[in-house]
Amino acid sequence: MDANQIFSLENKVALITGASKGIGESIARFFAACGARVVINSRKQEDLDKVAEDIRSHGGDCVGYAANAGDVAACKELISKIVASHGGIDILVNNAATNPVFGPVNNCEEWAFDKIMSVNVKAPFELSKLVHPIMKARGGGSIINISSVAGIRPDPGLGIYSVSKAALNMLTKVTAREYGVDNIRVNSICPGLIKTKFSEALWQNEKMLAHFVKQTPISRMGTVEEIAGLALFLASSASGYSTGTVFTADGGLTI
Repeated sequence: MDANQIFSLENKVALITGASKGIGESIARFFAACGARVVINSRKQEDLDKVAEDIRSHGGDCVGYAANAGDVAACKELISKIVASHGGIDILVNNAATNPVFGPVNNCEEWAFDKIMSVNVKAPFELSKLVHPIMKARGGGSIINISSVAGIRPDPGLGIYSVSKAALNMLTKVTAREYGVDNIRVNSICPGLIKTKFSEALWQNEKMLAHFVKQTPISRMGTVEEIAGLALFLASSASGYSTGTVFTADGGLTI
């Protein structure tokens, strides 16, 4: 294998959910820089258009399609639109996530539980099912689920979010086992504390940030680029023998 081509995504079609900012946006930029035809998704078309336009201005191939990943009908329409415009899908990154509540599980109301599970678990489940026959027909593919270290060990105040990410890690293993025969690899990335808008309630609190850094061997937060680099590895032929694996990128927090 040519070492210069091992991370190439030339002519691969990649769908990244929750990609108008943060980790998803960074993954989109990395994929586009490596030759992928990138489709980014989130709920607001205006936000997607800004990111897509900027990626194109740097020579990348990127468009944005708005859809609510937590809505099954919207997911079906999204996949159909991508197949019509791009001919298929080779890479799926299930990055969209939500956590509308913070506190003990006993304080989590039914609406919040349903929303968390719908976006964090059901959406990757449905999207993976939808892309499976498409990837199979194209000779294989890569599905990357963006999970969390909270799915490996529970974080205080993030109980149901932790449950959802633990479920996503198991979904990764189940689909990896079932999809392997079709040359479709499924892996999960569990970031630690990454400096994004999604996690700002944690890192903007000086006491909480100091507590986190003290527990982390690398003694700092991670960056979105450090997660995007791992996602690029999992999307490319460099990881051709990796499937069903839960990768941590947490500065050593879970050691």
